[in-house]
Amino acid sequence: MLDLAIIIVNYNTRSLLRDCLRSIYASQGDIAFEVCVVDNASTDGSAEMVRTEFPQVRLIESDHNGGYAYANNLGLRSFGFTDSIANLQFPNLHFLPRYVLLLNPDTVLPPDALVEMMAFMDARPDAGVVGPKLVRPDGSLDLACRRSFPTPEVSLWRMLGLNKLFPRSRRFGRYNMTYLDPDELTEVDSVVGAFMWVRREAILQVGLLDEAFWMYGEDLDWAKRIKDAGWRVWYNPTVTVLHVKEAASRHSSRARKEFYRAMVIFYRKHYAATTPFWLHWLILGGIALKGALDIGHRTLRGQWRRIAASGTEGTT
Repeated sequence: MLDLAIIIVNYNTRSLLRDCLRSIYASQGDIAFEVCVVDNASTDGSAEMVRTEFPQVRLIESDHNGGYAYANNLGLRSFGFTDSIANLQFPNLHFLPRYVLLLNPDTVLPPDALVEMMAFMDARPDAGVVGPKLVRPDGSLDLACRRSFPTPEVSLWRMLGLNKLFPRSRRFGRYNMTYLDPDELTEVDSVVGAFMWVRREAILQVGLLDEAFWMYGEDLDWAKRIKDAGWRVWYNPTVTVLHVKEAASRHSSRARKEFYRAMVIFYRKHYAATTPFWLHWLILGGIALKGALDIGHRTLRGQWRRIAASGTEGTT
């Protein structure tokens, strides 16, 4: 029986993907796992690198970039998971892996990560999801590795910037739970899809990722559906994973637009029906304004960089 299915969605991150795969296959412990790389129509030779250097990897080459949820679902379906919860009726589920790990290609695992996370989940049969402590290359904490759900109240504090002004406040710092010790084992609302370890039975109960999310938000949505179904979600800092972060999306204007679109989708799906009228429009207006300012600023900054670069080229 397969203990773990590792699904990596890749888009033009060949070198980082190579490092990630090397770290996986250097893992310690007696774990039966299989890796599936879903390549989202990369143009940098990522798929060829996987075929040549890691022939043991299950490679799925999408003919288009359908987004993060779409690609992960391709991987999940390749291991036997479906959109229907009918699988719960099967008396024998041994044809499915016991756990699934959604992993970004810009991560590097320590040798004991897989065995430690499996032991953690095996000891907690009511745990549906677990994530590790994620650190950036400079050693700082990736704040997204432990989160509260963006309820209307939490979203309001974040849009007003109060989470940054009062990061230690249990009220204002709830989005990224910045009031907690980064090394404290904690039950949380969600972990991030860069490393999201999920129990088979939780997936069978709630279904696959929601492909309405192209990028961002799908991990939060999955965690909420899993928690709403009665499972617990944990942040486990005894495992520390390196995360470069946004390696494939940092230069993508569409990724920034999708970031704010995901906010709207998540809010409408989970909170809009119970939000007062005045707060409903304040939230939607705040997302629109914040998104416009962010994207506008990034566009102008990119234009100035191109102008500066062309000026430098003209002097050489």
